[in-house]
Amino acid sequence: MEAQVMKALELASESPIGRAALGERLGLGEGVVRTMVKHLRAEGLIEVTPRGIGVTEAGRRLLDEIGLSISGGLELPGSQDAVGRYNYAVLVHGASGRLRLGVEQRDAALMAGARGATTAVHRGGVFIIPGLGRPLDAALTEAIKEALGPREGSVAIIGSGDSPIEAEIGAKAAALGLLA
Repeated sequence: MEAQVMKALELASESPIGRAALGERLGLGEGVVRTMVKHLRAEGLIEVTPRGIGVTEAGRRLLDEIGLSISGGLELPGSQDAVGRYNYAVLVHGASGRLRLGVEQRDAALMAGARGATTAVHRGGVFIIPGLGRPLDAALTEAIKEALGPREGSVAIIGSGDSPIEAEIGAKAAALGLLA
């Protein structure tokens, strides 16, 4: 649920958004959104006005803090390493030491409702898939390098799903799990 909260804060930071639109964008039902809004409001991360839900200064600080470790957001085509109908990549900076085989990130994506996740570590200009020891698909590597500018030791996580939001939430859930 943390990934949905992160996405909700991102959406509310762009411009005020109504509950119905928020639920639609997140792929969540009205009751879940109502509960999420209640909790985020109680934590002081959002404010609800007649114009819609907006992010407070505390919410912006939290997003900025997350942005120091997790960056990007890139839709990718399918390939041998990005197996969903929709695929979405994020980078987790400085997390290569926490990564084992990537199975934990796949499981976090699955628990968030995605089809799975592929994880790769950026070393020497190449993304290597842990456990397999082979490079990530060349087309994906180039797209990630061009759009997201990885650093040495960055971890790329590609969430895969049946919808764009499912893939994005899967990638973000896996990234947050890696940082936990």
